Amino acid sequence: MILDDFQLDDRVAVVTGSSRGLGQAIAVALAEAGADVVGAARTDQTETQQLVQKTGRQFLPVKVDLTNRAHHELIIAETLAEFGHVDVLVNNAGITHRSKSVDFPMDRWDAVLEINLTSVFHLSQLAARQMMKRDAGGKIIILASMASFQGGLHIPAYVASKGGVAALTRALAVEWGHHHINVNAIAPGYFRTDMTASLQIDPVRGPELSGRIPAGRWGEPTDLAGAAVFLASPASDYCHGTILVVDGGWLAR
Repeated sequence: MILDDFQLDDRVAVVTGSSRGLGQAIAVALAEAGADVVGAARTDQTETQQLVQKTGRQFLPVKVDLTNRAHHELIIAETLAEFGHVDVLVNNAGITHRSKSVDFPMDRWDAVLEINLTSVFHLSQLAARQMMKRDAGGKIIILASMASFQGGLHIPAYVASKGGVAALTRALAVEWGHHHINVNAIAPGYFRTDMTASLQIDPVRGPELSGRIPAGRWGEPTDLAGAAVFLASPASDYCHGTILVVDGGWLAR
C-alpha cells in the first residue's frame, strides 16, 4: 500500500533547531510517522519533547551551539550512543541578520554562513559517514529558502547561505546517491516564525508580502510537515537533489 511508504517506523531522525517553529513542527511530524527523534538546539526543548512523546516515540534533546564544530560531532555521537544509528538528518537550524549590504558587519556575515551553510555541510558529512558504514542508506534534508532563488533586501549573508544550500544539496545528491543516501531540500516561503516576526508586524512590508502570496496567507509551521515526512520516507527514494518548494505559490507569481 502506498501509505506504507510514508511510514518511518524504527527510523532515527536528527533535527536541528528543533526547539520551536519549523524545526519543532518537523520533529513532531517525523515522530507521528513513526520515527524516534534527536533534537539539537541551543534553547530549551521541553515543549518539543512533550509533543514528540505524546506520539509514543522517543525524544533525545541535545543542547548545542552550532557555531562550535565540536558540537556537530556531539550530536552524532549522542545519537549513536542512544539509538545506535541515524537514518534521517534534517538540517533546519538557521539565523539571519538584517543590515544594508554597504554597512553589513563581517562578524554577522561569518555567523550566518557558519550556521546556515558550514554546519549543514559538516553535519551532513558526519551523518553520511555513519549511513555509509551501516550500508543501509539514509535521508538528508536541508532547509533552503525563497532566498535560494531570489535576492532579498538587507540580508546578503542569508541569501548567500541559502544559495549555497541549494548548490550543496545538488552536489551531495550527485556524490552520495549511489550509496542510497537521498539528499534533498525544502524551500519554505513566508512562514510565521520568530525569524519573520519583524516582517509580519511591519505596517508596509507585512501587507505587501501577504498580498503577493497566491494562497492568501503566510505558512504555518505545520504546513511543512507533509514535505518533511515525504523526503524522510521511502516514498522519496528516487528523489535526489530536489528542492521542494512549499511557498503558497510565491514563486509561481
